[in-house]
Amino acid sequence: MDNKFIRVDEVAQELSVSKPYAYKLIKKLNDELKEQGFITIAGRVNRQYFQERFYGARQKQGREME
Repeated sequence: MDNKFIRVDEVAQELSVSKPYAYKLIKKLNDELKEQGFITIAGRVNRQYFQERFYGARQKQGREME
Protein backbone atom coordinates (compact mmCIF):
# COMPACT_ATOMS: atom_id res chain seq x y z
CA MET A 1 0.00 0.00 0.00
CA ASP A 2 1.29 3.45 -0.91
CA ASN A 3 2.12 5.59 2.12
CA LYS A 4 -0.22 8.58 2.50
CA PHE A 5 2.55 10.70 3.97
CA ILE A 6 5.81 11.90 2.49
CA ARG A 7 8.83 12.26 4.79
CA VAL A 8 11.76 14.64 4.77
CA ASP A 9 14.15 12.30 2.91
CA GLU A 10 11.71 11.89 0.04
CA VAL A 11 10.87 15.63 -0.08
CA ALA A 12 14.58 16.50 -0.19
CA GLN A 13 15.21 14.01 -2.99
CA GLU A 14 12.07 14.92 -4.97
CA LEU A 15 12.87 18.65 -4.94
CA SER A 16 16.69 18.36 -4.95
CA VAL A 17 17.03 20.37 -1.74
CA SER A 18 18.85 19.83 1.56
CA LYS A 19 17.17 18.03 4.45
CA PRO A 20 17.05 21.17 6.62
CA TYR A 21 15.26 23.02 3.82
CA ALA A 22 12.92 20.06 3.27
CA TYR A 23 11.98 20.26 6.98
CA LYS A 24 11.14 23.96 6.51
CA LEU A 25 8.94 23.15 3.51
CA ILE A 26 7.13 20.39 5.40
CA LYS A 27 6.53 22.75 8.33
CA LYS A 28 5.12 25.39 5.98
CA LEU A 29 2.78 22.90 4.33
CA ASN A 30 1.68 21.53 7.71
CA ASP A 31 1.02 25.07 8.96
CA GLU A 32 -1.21 25.64 5.93
CA LEU A 33 -3.08 22.41 6.67
CA LYS A 34 -3.49 23.36 10.35
CA GLU A 35 -5.07 26.66 9.30
CA GLN A 36 -7.60 24.62 7.32
CA GLY A 37 -8.41 22.59 10.44
CA PHE A 38 -6.45 19.41 9.67
CA ILE A 39 -4.39 17.47 12.18
CA THR A 40 -0.73 17.17 11.10
CA ILE A 41 2.30 15.08 12.01
CA ALA A 42 5.66 16.81 12.49
CA GLY A 43 8.25 15.76 9.91
CA ARG A 44 5.63 14.37 7.51
CA VAL A 45 3.12 15.91 5.16
CA ASN A 46 0.16 14.49 3.31
CA ARG A 47 1.46 13.21 -0.04
CA GLN A 48 -1.58 14.43 -2.00
CA TYR A 49 -1.31 17.95 -0.55
CA PHE A 50 2.43 18.02 -1.31
CA GLN A 51 1.76 17.07 -4.94
CA GLU A 52 -1.02 19.64 -5.26
CA ARG A 53 1.15 22.47 -3.91
CA PHE A 54 4.28 21.64 -5.90
CA TYR A 55 2.88 20.17 -9.09
CA GLY A 56 -0.67 21.55 -9.32
CA ALA A 57 -2.16 18.05 -9.36
CA ARG A 58 -5.65 19.20 -8.34
CA GLN A 59 -8.44 20.56 -10.48
CA LYS A 60 -10.85 23.23 -9.30
CA GLN A 61 -14.39 23.45 -10.64
CA GLY A 62 -13.50 21.91 -13.99
CA ARG A 63 -10.37 23.96 -14.65
CA GLU A 64 -6.77 23.18 -13.78
CA MET A 65 -4.99 25.18 -11.10
CA GLU A 66 -2.31 27.49 -12.38
